[in-house]
Amino acid sequence: MSTTPAQPFDPLDLRNYSLEKFKDIRPGRIMATLKVYGFPIAIALFFFFHLRWCGRIELFEAQKVPQLAYSALGIFVASLILWITETIPNYLTSFIVIVVAIATGSMKMRDAFAMLGEPVMVLNIASFILASALVATGLAKRVSLWLVLRMKGNLSLLLWSFIILNLLFGAFISATSAKTALLLPLFMVISAIYGATGGAARNNVGRNMVLQNLLANNVSASAFMTGSAANLVAVSLMEKAGAPVTYDRWLLALLPLAVVQCAIAWWTGTRFIFPISKEEATPKLEGGFDRLEEEYRALGPIAIDEIKAAIVFLTVLGLWATGDLTGMKAEVVALGGACVVFMPSVMGLPRLGVIKWNDADIPWHMLMFSWGAYVLGGVVEKSDIVGLWIHSMLDAWKIDGNAPGMKLLVFAVLSGLFGFTTLISESKTARTIIMFPIMIAVARKFGWDIVGFCLPMAFMINQVYVLYFNSKPANISYLTDHYSNGESFKFGFTQLVLVWGVLILWTQYVMPLMGFASRLW
Repeated sequence: MSTTPAQPFDPLDLRNYSLEKFKDIRPGRIMATLKVYGFPIAIALFFFFHLRWCGRIELFEAQKVPQLAYSALGIFVASLILWITETIPNYLTSFIVIVVAIATGSMKMRDAFAMLGEPVMVLNIASFILASALVATGLAKRVSLWLVLRMKGNLSLLLWSFIILNLLFGAFISATSAKTALLLPLFMVISAIYGATGGAARNNVGRNMVLQNLLANNVSASAFMTGSAANLVAVSLMEKAGAPVTYDRWLLALLPLAVVQCAIAWWTGTRFIFPISKEEATPKLEGGFDRLEEEYRALGPIAIDEIKAAIVFLTVLGLWATGDLTGMKAEVVALGGACVVFMPSVMGLPRLGVIKWNDADIPWHMLMFSWGAYVLGGVVEKSDIVGLWIHSMLDAWKIDGNAPGMKLLVFAVLSGLFGFTTLISESKTARTIIMFPIMIAVARKFGWDIVGFCLPMAFMINQVYVLYFNSKPANISYLTDHYSNGESFKFGFTQLVLVWGVLILWTQYVMPLMGFASRLW
């Protein structure tokens, strides 16, 4: 019986780098243990606090903490444990949060169900639809190949091409793993062209190519309000606190900072952390860029659907960016764009749309997770459990918010804590649910502007690139075998420290020029 010989691995074949070819890393012993015991621990802690709310066991003095706060605290702690340990699927935890919040009286049923129709939920859904139009029409792949091929003569420009692509797609593609799936085959082929194929064939071109793209992928999510579900949770919490943030204000404050951070990462990465020698910067595989040219030519002439998708993309982005001038809400603009990309032929007129409903890749499990997160945020806001704790703690410490340098110190501590907890957390949304109410409560306590104080710290939400378990893109990037865990930590931790310092300076000196009340001293 004859067998077909195995084909040798072709490092220039884009199909070799699809996500299904990468295996997930199994959790370590600690996370595996937490995954097993997370559910019973969560239930035990819920009843621990809930029983005190019922008055059977007193933990706080009744006159200091409302009775409803005990139940809310139990829901808050239990849900965070379930989300962080992932003992059960995240969307299931959200459903349980909603049911328990209603059953305990922490939130009325209509109020909890109304969270599903929150404007940020509509914005999220519409953004996924618009992103699907970019991918399904082939426009995203065409733009990616075109930009990379235009910069093929210069390695620095090639690295910057991926920074630009991540920032471009970050406006619509809120799932960072989707951006990874789109761009990973390209930067893997380019790494191979420069002799970096992973494992024993690692070099600093490959290290920079993968790690710089990983950082730009996540940082671009912080540049746009729609960049991640956790961003929208932060927006929702600020809005509930009476401090709404519009799309264009977020863009104005944080997009330039994202570009600055990517530039710092590129310069420090290629010059100091993993310096690229002249030898490494010389292409090693003949015909590498010719293969990419073939991929580009195989797309054929630009199709009418790609042109229509581009027009919708640019129109929606333009209206989002000029919301203060036009008065048009980002959610309404996004939903209008979704209407256009779905529009069929009517009365014999040419079809306006570019995709059908089944072509839209809407991750409903993520949206259900977000629904539960918004309900939990509503419970926290209604019960003021975080505010009660913050006020009690600050009063006990006798902290004077008007003391010279105190605002700077508090901002530095909270932003640093928010950023560096990424080293131990696997959930951006869970970190945001924990930390943002604290930031808002502190700003309220001292009378500081909530947007000016909290919005810059939202930039730290997506700094999830230091270790392989910090995010799905970090996990996938690590599996490319272009760097070790120690090298990832060296690059990522350096960038995390640098952006922390830059953020403080940005908040103090740059954001006030944009009209934000963010001065720290």
